[in-house]
Amino acid sequence: MLIRSASFVKSSFEPGAMPPPRMPEYAFAGRSNVGKSSLINLLAGNKNLAKSSSTPGKTRCVNHFIFNNKWMLADLPGYGYARAGKKEMEQWESLISTYLLERKNLCCVFVLVDARLDPQPIDLDMIRWLGKKEIPFAIVFTKADKLSVNHLKSCIYKYECVLLREWTELPPVFVSSAVSGDGRKEILDFIGSVNAGRSTRT
Repeated sequence: MLIRSASFVKSSFEPGAMPPPRMPEYAFAGRSNVGKSSLINLLAGNKNLAKSSSTPGKTRCVNHFIFNNKWMLADLPGYGYARAGKKEMEQWESLISTYLLERKNLCCVFVLVDARLDPQPIDLDMIRWLGKKEIPFAIVFTKADKLSVNHLKSCIYKYECVLLREWTELPPVFVSSAVSGDGRKEILDFIGSVNAGRSTRT
């Protein structure tokens, strides 16, 4: 898929304030500081589109972006930020779960996980929750440039082993790096194929 345009739409602190669900939409979910903003910028071909921060937990709303004036991408608040207060965490979790369960135009959730780490319980909980709710999702391993090829393969294999204990089929898996650009074509082609499939059904 060729990206001709990509722009920020708005930030929403509650579901009712989000853009109308009129076009295919994809969501980025993941732990705080996993690299969601960097991946959005990689897909857009614009390193300044999504504002990334070195401070975990800074994003407290759903940020929407529109690509090619044909589909949207939603950057969800990072989960699992330990220093956030209990009430604040509950508000974030409510916003995320309401969005995921009620957003009618949501096509797929990309769960971003840090390729450098072993499977984290909080990421596995998100993956299991999406599966239980029958919400389509894919896994994106971020920061792949920081690992050797063999180490990266080992990390992916660990995730596959954990997931295959519970499921007979694995979700789509992508490997990305905002530094090297790896994964951009594969993720955009996947989105393009899903969009095309929606068009043929309507």
